[in-house]
Amino acid sequence: MSLYERLNDGAVPATTEAGGRNRGLDELRHRIHGSLIEELGPILYDKRLSEDELRKKVRDALQTALAQERTPISAADKAQIIQDVSDDILGYGPIDKLLRDEDVSEVMCNGPDQIFVERSGKLSVENVTFVDELHLRRIIDKIVAQVGRRIDESSPLCDARLPDGSRVNAVISPLAIGGPFLTIRKFAADPLQIDDLIRFGTLSVHAARFLQACIVGKLNVVVSGGTGTGKTTTLNVLSSFIPDGERIITVEDAKELQLNQQHVLSLETRPPNIEGKGEITIRDLVKNTLRMRPDRIVVGECRSGEALDMLQAMNTGHDGSLTTLHANAPRDSLARLETLVLMAGYDLPVRAIREQISSAVDCIVQLQRLRDGTRRITHITEVAGMEGEIITLQDVFLFDFAAGVDDQGRFRGQLKPTGVRPKFSEKLADNGIRLGPEMFSPGGADPASKGRMRG
Repeated sequence: MSLYERLNDGAVPATTEAGGRNRGLDELRHRIHGSLIEELGPILYDKRLSEDELRKKVRDALQTALAQERTPISAADKAQIIQDVSDDILGYGPIDKLLRDEDVSEVMCNGPDQIFVERSGKLSVENVTFVDELHLRRIIDKIVAQVGRRIDESSPLCDARLPDGSRVNAVISPLAIGGPFLTIRKFAADPLQIDDLIRFGTLSVHAARFLQACIVGKLNVVVSGGTGTGKTTTLNVLSSFIPDGERIITVEDAKELQLNQQHVLSLETRPPNIEGKGEITIRDLVKNTLRMRPDRIVVGECRSGEALDMLQAMNTGHDGSLTTLHANAPRDSLARLETLVLMAGYDLPVRAIREQISSAVDCIVQLQRLRDGTRRITHITEVAGMEGEIITLQDVFLFDFAAGVDDQGRFRGQLKPTGVRPKFSEKLADNGIRLGPEMFSPGGADPASKGRMRG
């Protein structure tokens, strides 16, 4: 049980606050934390020290500080204070153990007293808390400072990342009522590969082979889905299919993509400074990318006018580019692209925008988080062209919802071919990639959908 929830056996005055917190222990912990920071100072930022050496120095200093304390405390409380203060100084306080838990995919701090986590797509409340708002704010400041960002009353919103690439969003007063609020979407230390997605049931072996052919064959792909459906993970997996000999440039708000190719350049946006100047947006970076001789452009997410620049890049020789956007269906993703292009500030006719989209985008991969908590690809859809004023779509693979659910409430369905052979098969053939008829046969849905994908 955490120090923050447990009353000791009386050695420290058992003065408690709402929620059963031991105020005496909290004050002792806060005092020792302050004295340790003052004593160790620059040692905490000495890059020459390994993590184990730094942790040993902190623990030794903690033992010394506790030995000098006149307040009698039990051995259990002493051990817990050492653990908690170490987590504060070297990690991220009470949520440090949650971030180390491989089963936790997201940590959500709704203020200092309420922490939720996501496990296997389901939310649950954790029995840990921060001491107070100041404690949570100190952890937020630590995370934000690591990537050169800032958060204060004049700029109370911040997107940042942890050293492992995990995505962080923080909101503080005056915007956060009852906050601060901290949301961390964890990234696996070992990035997921296509075999992992097949094993999870996100897609089938045939669909994986098809998407691999699309990426190697330099088709322009948009990954679409709602919040938390796995768009960035899927984008990362699709990007891993890009051949090694190509120059890849990634553009993101906060760096999350983890590509293993040799020739990868990563660009990250910059927020405005305290004077409101110096901001570098996704759109600025996409424009600059075109001058960097890219073979592939990978934009973490299109959410504004950069959609126009991305479409123009796809239409002017940068085939094989990828991006994500928020939408609930393939048709909705086209409507959202139109809206984003209009946000670029140009008064373009709708038909001109649709022609740009239809000629630029080859394939839409739609993701959905289902009721059982799993994340599935539900559509792989071809953008087939224009018919009058309308962009035509045809589904190449669809998720089989008709298969129903099992006794545990999990969906039995798989991503299956519809029997339609996409028109861009000819483009793939021109690039030396030929897709056999069995890939598109509805009866040929792979029985080995949980097996490994080869070559």
